[in-house]
Amino acid sequence: MRAGAVDAGRVLDDLLRRQHGLLTRRQALACGLSDETVAARLAGGRWQRTGWGVYAVFTGPLPRLAVLCAAQLAIGELAVLSHESAAELVGLVDSPTTAVHLTVPSGHHLRHKPGIVLHRSTRVEAARHPSRYPPQTRVEETVLDLVASADSLDQALAWLARACGRRLTTADRLAAALRARGRMRWRREIRAILGDIEAGAQSPLELAYLRSVERPHGLPRGERQARRARRGGWYYDDVHYAALGVLVELDGRLGHPADARFRDLRRDNAAIELGAAVLRYGWADVVHRPCQVAAQVATVLQGRGWPGELRHCGRCSS
Repeated sequence: MRAGAVDAGRVLDDLLRRQHGLLTRRQALACGLSDETVAARLAGGRWQRTGWGVYAVFTGPLPRLAVLCAAQLAIGELAVLSHESAAELVGLVDSPTTAVHLTVPSGHHLRHKPGIVLHRSTRVEAARHPSRYPPQTRVEETVLDLVASADSLDQALAWLARACGRRLTTADRLAAALRARGRMRWRREIRAILGDIEAGAQSPLELAYLRSVERPHGLPRGERQARRARRGGWYYDDVHYAALGVLVELDGRLGHPADARFRDLRRDNAAIELGAAVLRYGWADVVHRPCQVAAQVATVLQGRGWPGELRHCGRCSS
């Protein structure tokens, strides 16, 4: 076998390993395969078309990662997976979207391809992760893309909290990425939210408690996500008014799996053993009844020696 053919075969094998068994027509020809060979492999069922002009050199359904790779290959080397699709790759979202999201440089004109949503940006290379494959935006850029395309500030807040709560990035890194962007929706609000996350709020519900209950009603500032040893193990308190022995636990789950419910009970019981008062609130309480929650927390705090007074916010009736 000629050395050139061996080299081409190695290049082809390397491409297929890197690209999860996928190949474009241009790549196939560059590796020495003819159109006739490609056609024969497709006709014989050894290869299959993905639907975007990219070939899979295996049979059967495409794994999800291969679908994402195929979409990126179909658009070209300048494209990067972004938004929900990049979020999927790092675990920021729990289920894939139907469409694949890709970002390409502004002014890069492409024909529409079914199932692919194209975003355009002037800073694709700055946003591109330096090593991950398939090509994708950095975590911080992915989060800020989702924030910028959010339908509401609350939804934007949720993306920031989720990314930090899942320890995919930090508030400092997000703030640095925000400074690098020229234009950004809700810039001032995002900076403030990142400050709250840096202070310890790790979930949308914890942020909502801080911004809708504690701060506007003049409650003392609680310690957040403090790791404490109690009988039975270590526990993290959502909000701890340590000097007054009051805990506020926040539960944003729609359901209560048995293991999580018993973990919460153990945590509450361990706190009560030490003489703490435990208050527990869900999403509906904090978001839709913040004034009532604040009044109840204030009453408990005052009963334990807090000298302050509840402050009425703009939403309070009187």
